Amino acid sequence: MLIVAFVTLLVAGALQPLPSVVALDVHLLRQLAAKHNVTSILVFGDSSVDPGNNNFIKTDLKGNFPPYGGNFINHKPTGRLCDGLLAPDFIAEAMGHPPIPAFLDPTLTPADLTRGASFASAGSGYDDLTANISNVWSFTTQANYFLHYKIHLTKLVGPLESSKLINNAIFLMSMGSNDFLQNYLVDFTRQKQYTVEQYVEFLSRRMLYDAKMLHRLGARRLVVVGVPPMGCMPLIKYLRGQTTCVDQLNQVAFYFNSKIIKNLELLQSTIGLKTIYVDAYSTIQEAIKNPRKFGFVEPSKGCCGTGTYEYGATCKDMQVCKEPTKYVFWDAVHPTQRMYQIIVKKAIASIGEEFLV
Repeated sequence: MLIVAFVTLLVAGALQPLPSVVALDVHLLRQLAAKHNVTSILVFGDSSVDPGNNNFIKTDLKGNFPPYGGNFINHKPTGRLCDGLLAPDFIAEAMGHPPIPAFLDPTLTPADLTRGASFASAGSGYDDLTANISNVWSFTTQANYFLHYKIHLTKLVGPLESSKLINNAIFLMSMGSNDFLQNYLVDFTRQKQYTVEQYVEFLSRRMLYDAKMLHRLGARRLVVVGVPPMGCMPLIKYLRGQTTCVDQLNQVAFYFNSKIIKNLELLQSTIGLKTIYVDAYSTIQEAIKNPRKFGFVEPSKGCCGTGTYEYGATCKDMQVCKEPTKYVFWDAVHPTQRMYQIIVKKAIASIGEEFLV
C-alpha cells in the first residue's frame, strides 16, 4: 500500500469460478504434503498476503468493502486487497485446504488453527518503521501474535503435536515494497540515515534477522516472495506522468531481490533452514511485456475505476472491468487473483521439489 504523501513526492519528480492450479501439480503436491505431514501454512507480510487482519486494526489501510472480493466466495470482501484469492490461498488450495484465514478473524475455528493462519498486515515491511507510519502490524508484532497462535495450538492439540505441526509447516514471508514506497521515499527519517544502497543493505539484514527469528520459533521450511517490479505499478506510472515502467524503482527492487536470494542461500548453509525464493518480479514483468502469453489483455492499468490511481479507500464502490482475468492488476497497486495464480504455479513446483523430498 502507498500513502497520500507519496503523491506529492512523485508528482514533483458477474461471480467467476475460482481458478485452480494445474491438476497434476495439485495431485503431486497433496501426495507429497500428506507423506511428509505438511498440513499448515503460516504467513507473514504485507497486503500481498494479508487476508483481513487490518479489518481489526485501527488503520485506514483496509480492503473490506466492494469491489474488493468481487471474485471471492459469495462475492465477499474479506479485507484481501484483490478481487479474490491471494498467493497463500492458492498454495492452501493446492494442499486441499480452504483459503488462509486472518489470525484476528473472530470466526477462526480449531480446525483452521491446525491448518495455519496469516499474521500479515497490509502496509507492513521488513523495516518496523514502515508499519509504524501506517499504524499497522510490524513484522515484530506479527511474530508476537504467532506466539499467541502457538499457545492456542498447544492448548488444542498438546505440546508435542503442536511442535510437530509447526516444524512441518510451510512458513511464508512476502513484503518489502512498502519499505521503499511508503517509507524511504516519503518519510525522510531513513533518507537522512541511509543512501538507497545502504537502505537496501539495512532491509537485507532485517530480512535475515526475521527469517532467523522464525527459525527459532520453529520454522524449518521458509518461502520468501521477492519484491515485484514496483515501477510498473499503475499508480507509480500515473504519478510520474509516464506510460512505461519507472526503471529506477525496478532497479532498486531487482537489487533488493538479489540480496534476498543470497540471504536464503546463507540460511540453508548455516542453520539448515529449507528455503524457496518466489520470483514475483520476473513473473509480473514477463506478464506485462508479453500479456497474451498468459491470457491477459490489459497489462498496464488496474481493473478498478480508471485503473490508474485507485486503490484501497479510493477504489471503494468504484466500477470495475468486466473481465478481471484479463488484467494483470486489480487496482492501481495490487495484482489480480489471476496474476497471483500464475506466480503460485511456479512456487508449487518448487515446493514439491525442494521441500517435500
